[in-house]
Amino acid sequence: MVHLGPKPAQHRKGTFADVPAQLLEAIKPFEQEFTISGAKLQEIVNHFISELDRGLSKAGGNIPMIPGWVMDYPTGKETGNYVAIDLGGTNLRVVLVKLGGNRDFDTTQSKFALPPHLRTGSKDELWEFIAKCLKEVVDDVFPEGVTEPIPLGFTFSYPASQDRINEGILQRWTKGWDVPGIEGNDVVPMLQEAVKKVGVPINVVALINDTVGTLVASGYTDPETKMGVIFGTGVNGAYYDVLGDIPKLEGRCDDDIPATSLMAINCEYGSFDNEHQVLPRTKYDIQIDAESPRPGQQSFEKMNSGYYLGELLRLILLELYEKELIFKGQNVDKLKKPFVMDTSFPSRIELDPFENLSDVADIFQDELKIQTTEPERKIIRRLAELIGERSARLSVCGIAAICKKRKYETAHIAADGSVFNKYPGFRERAAKALRDIYEWPAGKEDPIVIVAAEDGSGVGAAIIAALTEKRLKDGKSVGVKANA
Repeated sequence: MVHLGPKPAQHRKGTFADVPAQLLEAIKPFEQEFTISGAKLQEIVNHFISELDRGLSKAGGNIPMIPGWVMDYPTGKETGNYVAIDLGGTNLRVVLVKLGGNRDFDTTQSKFALPPHLRTGSKDELWEFIAKCLKEVVDDVFPEGVTEPIPLGFTFSYPASQDRINEGILQRWTKGWDVPGIEGNDVVPMLQEAVKKVGVPINVVALINDTVGTLVASGYTDPETKMGVIFGTGVNGAYYDVLGDIPKLEGRCDDDIPATSLMAINCEYGSFDNEHQVLPRTKYDIQIDAESPRPGQQSFEKMNSGYYLGELLRLILLELYEKELIFKGQNVDKLKKPFVMDTSFPSRIELDPFENLSDVADIFQDELKIQTTEPERKIIRRLAELIGERSARLSVCGIAAICKKRKYETAHIAADGSVFNKYPGFRERAAKALRDIYEWPAGKEDPIVIVAAEDGSGVGAAIIAALTEKRLKDGKSVGVKANA
């Protein structure tokens, strides 16, 4: 009989006794390929550390390791009113944050749907829309006005170069945007000019990455926070490194900043192991990469992020169908469409609480027009478990690498993202993987734990605005020195 491995979070009674021997034999290779041992995880982590170091070097490497120019850790005593905006793919989110100074805060959130024409319209239309939304929120919350401009933190979810915290030069539009006149330019003064025109009292002081925001927001409420991580459509991590340990910033920061100062680093480590030296890629991973818009890039992300989990399952099921092992004699045209199965497919399959997997039957019938037998559904379920478990186990390699690199013996890892928040069993599998990497003794509390993060793109942006405002008031640097 096929080895079933650890029990998943939603394990039910039932056996594989009714599964045909030929089908049982067919999934043995998947058991082997998608099961990653503790020893292999340790090997991956060791290579991960070396790639993190390469990313911080002057020569650079696969992992960008982008300085976030957040150079202070929140104390939890920060106070005042701040505003944060998050310009995403479909919505503009505006968050007013009142920091209480006792590691507490209150928020008022508003969401504005972005009119489709803005995506390819003029830059003036885009910035005017954002400015008017800001004015609407500020006027509503402060009807009597404010005595001085409110500091704003801007979460800009597009590739941008930063040599200081209060600038962001757009490299290229993504997510279907193509507004002329913005690429190659700093978006901060554009937004500042727009808010000035509509008369809203706001000072744009910081532009941030959402993963750095997650790190800082969670650090404000929980001083044990050592990392911010995203497990969602993509994967990423952020942490604080010591300035003296970042060779590519050598000589670029003002002389009055000591080498012992901290610097938030946005790793962008979805690109780990683009050279394919250590990750145990299957032929399905290789196919996904080859057929992607950017082959050879984001190798780590393509093996464990939410965007690809359903596609992995689809490719495997299609191969089993072509071998005439499942769905015999049926039309599987829908299954042949790339990415027709999003992450909700393996997630819902694993969540099915019924012994006969009737929910799985409904999913395949309603959405793919495929009828399934109970033995087929058991195999589908097992494949989803294997894919979900591999994702969770690979995901923590970035955590372990950074904690080992920074010599953290204890840590809270603040996590956000749809896979972390919604995928069944992810948290338990991730915790088990960390135990396997570190070989912690059983029966004791884990010294490094993954916890739910605070809102990075809202509260984090506001706290970074507070930290930046204080640095500016104290006359401290918020970026590279002028002649660097």
